[in-house]
Amino acid sequence: MVTVQSISNYDEQHSSAVTIGTFDGVHIGHRTILEKLIKNATSDGLKSTVLTFFPHPRMVLQKDADIKLLNTIAEKTKILEQMGLDYLIIHPFTKEFSRLSATAFVRDILVNRLKTKKIVIGYDHRFGRNRNANINDLITFGNTFDFEVEQISAQEIDEVSVSSTKIRKALEEGDIHVANKFLGYLYMLTGTIKKGKGLGRQLGFPTANLALGVSYKLIPKNGAYVVKSNI
Repeated sequence: MVTVQSISNYDEQHSSAVTIGTFDGVHIGHRTILEKLIKNATSDGLKSTVLTFFPHPRMVLQKDADIKLLNTIAEKTKILEQMGLDYLIIHPFTKEFSRLSATAFVRDILVNRLKTKKIVIGYDHRFGRNRNANINDLITFGNTFDFEVEQISAQEIDEVSVSSTKIRKALEEGDIHVANKFLGYLYMLTGTIKKGKGLGRQLGFPTANLALGVSYKLIPKNGAYVVKSNI
């Protein structure tokens, strides 16, 4: 997988199959979209391309929103790379970018820059200034600019729709089981081990003090958890 920082640095001349979103957590709902994207790209001879954004739009547009994320950029990149995508484009999300109209986004970015021929997207996707365009608008744009749109329905576990918001809530409440089930993998914290006070050794349990390196990573509710570690 080739990782590209900013749409302006993407120079692939081959046509693409594209999906768009923040993909926080890369949970099982996201994976359904991504697996379909890769399948379509392979069968149609296209480049499978993910367009994602950082910072998270809510960090930029809602300054008072103390949102915590399920993945760091490094974690998300690693998960996506393991899926076998061709391209990951990480575009800086700014207030200026948020003011881009739906028409300009489709014409200038999806069509002219990414050479999109197929879009695989979630049923609730919205885009453009003030998020005023939806899946039906995207289908209309497809008819105008000659690309196909495939809509993916919500994924459910135990009759509950999976979402990044619900996973965050589960972690904040200490419900690791539900979070892991929705993610499709064990929730991870990545960082550097720092020397602590040695209190764990006195209790007879192995512990590690982890410096995450970022302030936006969601840390589960305080508690005692069984974990797997890779050093």
